[in-house]
Amino acid sequence: MKLLVSPTSPFARKVRIVLAEKKIECPIQIEHPWQADSAISDYNPLGQVPALELDDGSVLFDSRVIAEYLDSISPVSRLYPQERRVLIDTRRWEALADGICNAAVAIVIEKRRPADKQSEEWITHQHAKIVRGLAAMNCDLGERLWCNGEAYSIADIAVGCALDYLGLRFSELDWKTSHPKLTALHEKLSTRPSFSDTLPA
Repeated sequence: MKLLVSPTSPFARKVRIVLAEKKIECPIQIEHPWQADSAISDYNPLGQVPALELDDGSVLFDSRVIAEYLDSISPVSRLYPQERRVLIDTRRWEALADGICNAAVAIVIEKRRPADKQSEEWITHQHAKIVRGLAAMNCDLGERLWCNGEAYSIADIAVGCALDYLGLRFSELDWKTSHPKLTALHEKLSTRPSFSDTLPA
């Protein structure tokens, strides 16, 4: 196998953390999708990371697809619960965290455009998604030790990646002060080697 990633992509990082938690050895190929010489489109027709090339030459893309595949090939540290109701709740958390990342990435891309071409309305719209998403996660977490209320899972990985991406790209967004439950979870996740070893810089 070979995993294609961008160093700052929260979606690629999510898969890298899954690899670490599952103790799966996999070569990493760094790609910068926005550069003209990037080879990512040779693996993923959508031109996005992450992409996982399997040993038979086939390629998986989308972090959720890759993460679930990796969870299925190793019994170590199951990240997707077997019980259906808990699995649905876990997937909901992952979708919410990924949605926050999508909104954040959309803002980053918009701000790369020339200043006179940027849409403040679009940026405000995406920013509101982030604010609502953080509030919902903090509320839903409540007194739970882990996002799905059962055990450490892909939900916690996705949330941790989203929070660190906000820290990387939106340092002015002081989400910790108003979201103490998320802050506590983030501090706990930050102590895991899989998180500290993949922290975006």
